[in-house]
Amino acid sequence: MSRSPRSHRSGAPRRADQPGRQYREWIDRSPQREWKTCPPTANANDGARTRPATHRRAPNAWRQERASVPALGAYAGDVSDQGSRTARVEDVHELALAMPHVTVDHGTGDNPVYQVGGKSFIFFRNPRPDAIDPETGERYRDVIVFWVASEADKQALVQDETSPFFTTRHFDGHPSVLLRASRIGELTLKELAELVQDAWLSRASPRRAAT
Repeated sequence: MSRSPRSHRSGAPRRADQPGRQYREWIDRSPQREWKTCPPTANANDGARTRPATHRRAPNAWRQERASVPALGAYAGDVSDQGSRTARVEDVHELALAMPHVTVDHGTGDNPVYQVGGKSFIFFRNPRPDAIDPETGERYRDVIVFWVASEADKQALVQDETSPFFTTRHFDGHPSVLLRASRIGELTLKELAELVQDAWLSRASPRRAAT
């Protein structure tokens, strides 16, 4: 089973100060999310590469599929008043820290790595040669990695050319999607909250998910 590329760590993980917000209720009420799987397509997202295209999906299909999932429970209620506003990078940190049992490690460059039970579910990636600007060749410096539950979930997000999510060959077979901080404004706060919660669920043990 594919694992995350190893990141350099320095110091002991720091435990988040905020406890989870009524998360037990959200887990109990959360529906099973099963997005339909379509053949992977090329993603034109800023030069990032995916597998060869087999057919073109309708624009914003990724958003329509996520919208078809029943609304989240108690935790989503915390952002409901402003959930339609544009997401910001600082929201990633706040939402990740609000999840239960979260610790924060730091990799090279002091980039934060959010973990549950010692397993990363979100991290801010260092510039790497697999994610570059196709025009200048410059490495992206603002890539955020989010775990997802399955390959089907990943493809539902990255195969739409209008989606801000992408992947690279380095992450082939890895249950994650990439998002540039410069494009996070294409998501609403509610969509980002769901992404963070799904990332946490994909890595949390059943025991932690139930507490």
